[in-house]
Amino acid sequence: VLFLAYFALQVIYARRKYKISPPETTGHPEFERIFRAQANCSEYFPIFVSLLWVAGIFFHQGVAAACGLLYLYTRFKYFQGYAMAAQGRLGPLYASAWLLWLLLGLAVAGLLAHFLLP
Repeated sequence: VLFLAYFALQVIYARRKYKISPPETTGHPEFERIFRAQANCSEYFPIFVSLLWVAGIFFHQGVAAACGLLYLYTRFKYFQGYAMAAQGRLGPLYASAWLLWLLLGLAVAGLLAHFLLP
């Protein structure tokens, strides 16, 4: 949640810096990149939290926590990269997507083991 607050604050600072009043979402290209990066991170957060929660409960807390920390780090790098240039987001984007797939696999494995094994 602190990451989402940090990203939202970055949008607020960019709005002030480039004098873009809400509800406008267009203007200076740097503002648009920061705004889009924040929106992208916010859109994926419910998926991340859900997968993290299920993987932690049904698979293993330590493994899920490690994946969660890596995911948060890659999303932070995604935000930083996107704020600099649109191409800067690609590496961290692929890494964070891979981590979401890993969390999904852990969650499914944990659920299958919990409900199918005696």
